[in-house]
Amino acid sequence: MDVILDPNQPNPSGGPDPVIDGDQKTFMQDVVEASRQVPVLVDFWATWCGPCKTLTPTIEKVVRAAGGRVRLVKIDIDKNRQLVQQLTQMGLPLQSVPTVAAFWQGQIADIFQGALPESEVKKFIENLLKVAGGQMPSADLIGEAKELFEAQDFSGALEIYAALAQQEPENAEALAGLARCLIALDEEGQAKEMLDGLDAKLKASAEISAVRAQIELAEAGRAAQSKFGIFEERLAADPDDHEARIELAVALNAADKRVEASQALLEAIKRDRAWNDEAARKQLLKFFEAWGLDDPATLKARRGLSALLFR
Repeated sequence: MDVILDPNQPNPSGGPDPVIDGDQKTFMQDVVEASRQVPVLVDFWATWCGPCKTLTPTIEKVVRAAGGRVRLVKIDIDKNRQLVQQLTQMGLPLQSVPTVAAFWQGQIADIFQGALPESEVKKFIENLLKVAGGQMPSADLIGEAKELFEAQDFSGALEIYAALAQQEPENAEALAGLARCLIALDEEGQAKEMLDGLDAKLKASAEISAVRAQIELAEAGRAAQSKFGIFEERLAADPDDHEARIELAVALNAADKRVEASQALLEAIKRDRAWNDEAARKQLLKFFEAWGLDDPATLKARRGLSALLFR
């Protein structure tokens, strides 16, 4: 059932205004924690930004029309530079405004940049509400395929993903699942060939980007795995050999030791976050992309990264 928003109704719920101004002191409470109950949009804006003056009132209007099912937190980037810097380091693209990030269950669920027309803002929020409050038509099949994959029935999962991808050729999640099954069945070459044949829009999707990152990490990891001993010897001789620690993390990830891999990178960040243009943090973000936002290793490592960046 589609979610219908009526922009002509200011706040149908009759409750408190779902639009607030936020800052770096209340960000965790107003956005991260609040998003565990209801989707939260964060509008990053600036007083000097012309498009912001058009977009912000539009978002406010559509959010209020949602009747309390979504909230909006507005962040002035000039007044909250430390927060912007921290979020940028965690992978949020805030190099330009306006940027709007949607948070759900404590994680970033979607992003858009630029001043979209009201119809596109409405569509963006409706899609977010569907993700938060209901299932898409293909969700049951994808859920079944994921269960089979987790049970290591890769052939069974592949059949479902392949059928769904044939029915919905633009379904990035189904295509990504299909590629992951091929990789698990030692058909990495076929998976790469399939991904290379996708159009630019699908290649840019988060799901497909994650699988491509997984393949790249696997290739790098295979090359590094034979050097476990070398990396450990280098670190024993010099604990600040950050290059060796990062290479060790790549090798650990290839061996499916995700927690150990992330811990190695967190240790490198703790020792010298700025080393080699923040190479350890960037490698950790690449792990997150490959593992997925909901992976236990990602969630644990994100908490560790937040503790380092927000301390």
